[in-house]
Amino acid sequence: GGPLLTVHLASSTENDAARVGFVTSKAVGSAVVRNHVKRRLRELARTDLPELPSGARLVVRAQPAAGTSSYAELRGEFRRCLDRVLS
Repeated sequence: GGPLLTVHLASSTENDAARVGFVTSKAVGSAVVRNHVKRRLRELARTDLPELPSGARLVVRAQPAAGTSSYAELRGEFRRCLDRVLS
């Protein structure tokens, strides 16, 4: 985890495609801000989904600071957290 995101990775016994879920609480901001953060995270996950092992379940939780961060900051934090859980 970090100041913008917390990431959890779990593996499934099933050999199906990797899946990603997002959690954005009201602490992140209004509904508009939460949806904006989720859209950004969904795009980041889409580009990195091939790196996840088969059957993986990735949960990305946005911290309150994610609502005011830039796309570049979210991308850096997401990449750092993903590298950490995959190693």
